[in-house]
Amino acid sequence: MEYTRGMETESYKIALEGELTEVTRLLEEVAARDPKDAHNWVPKTDDIAADEADEIDVADKTEAWAERTGEVAELERRYNDVRRALERIEKGTYGICEISGHPIETARLEANLAARTCIAHKDEEDTLS
Repeated sequence: MEYTRGMETESYKIALEGELTEVTRLLEEVAARDPKDAHNWVPKTDDIAADEADEIDVADKTEAWAERTGEVAELERRYNDVRRALERIEKGTYGICEISGHPIETARLEANLAARTCIAHKDEEDTLS
């Protein structure tokens, strides 16, 4: 098995920074930062004045908001994963499985630069806080 070290980590950092920029841009299109928590995002709403809205407009806006909520949740998850990966690079713990403490395989990191676990613990990654 091949593991990541040194120069590879620097190239991963550059790629992660680019991904963070892109995910942030996408989030800013459909959400706003939560003023109470800068790492949390709240879906934007399409404002309709209650006295000007008809039922169809309200239904359309509600449906659009529901779709946006799912999109924001997925983008926010990726945003936080990438941000954590960059923090781990700074701490020197990038590429180490958060469950076993063993190195994360290079192939796993290349498939998901923000991976938090090795292949053996991949299915447990969603349980990490």
